Amino acid sequence: MTTTAPTQTANDLMLRVSGLNVYYGESHILRDVDLSVPRGQMICLIGRNGVGKTTMLKTIVGLLSPRSGALDLGGIPIAKLPTDRRARMGIGYVPQGREIIPRLTVEENLLLGCEARPEGRTGKEKVLPEIFELFPVLGDMLGRMGGDLSGGQQQQLSIARALMGKPQLLLLDEPTEGIQPSIILEIEAAVRKIIEKTGISVLLVEQHLHFVRQADYYYAMQKGGIVASGPTDELTNDVIQEFLAV
Repeated sequence: MTTTAPTQTANDLMLRVSGLNVYYGESHILRDVDLSVPRGQMICLIGRNGVGKTTMLKTIVGLLSPRSGALDLGGIPIAKLPTDRRARMGIGYVPQGREIIPRLTVEENLLLGCEARPEGRTGKEKVLPEIFELFPVLGDMLGRMGGDLSGGQQQQLSIARALMGKPQLLLLDEPTEGIQPSIILEIEAAVRKIIEKTGISVLLVEQHLHFVRQADYYYAMQKGGIVASGPTDELTNDVIQEFLAV
């Protein structure tokens, strides 16, 4: 089952991926991937473990280099730009496993996110008030070491750190992995609120079905290629069983 993505003009798109091929050595991981993320929408990339979803995000952010294909951010080619340039152009990245810095405080972790702003970090930044609106628990923990937080709190911190860079496109790699259900719902609500309030775009890699259904549109991956796509309100049980069920 493959459907055609809605027609979008270049001005409508925050991200366009065209004919992307990525290798690890001689292993062909991503195969002719076409994908787009409209402005102000959440797009979900689904598929079983090992099909190339994380590789896709790492390639977008610049941690991996494509062998062929195009990446455009807001109509600007970025495939040959270094990771720091992409970050300052507006790509925020929340990696799988969170990767907060355990020996820095919550506040210090948050302020590190300012490095991704176009002007860099001046040393005069403060935590954005909207961070505490989205994740109230962080406001009570600014002086606590990042490594002392629970897994769910660290995930909220990781997302908040990315938001401190004021991104236009937010990449989230399995943000609900290993997190208790109540925190998953809080993260879902926060991501939707981020989109509604700021108009940023989100590309989400996720296997938690409830979160997947919060997205506007999905792409399903198998063996490194896109094999199905469509609005998430048309996501059928057959597709779920084929691409999400273990």
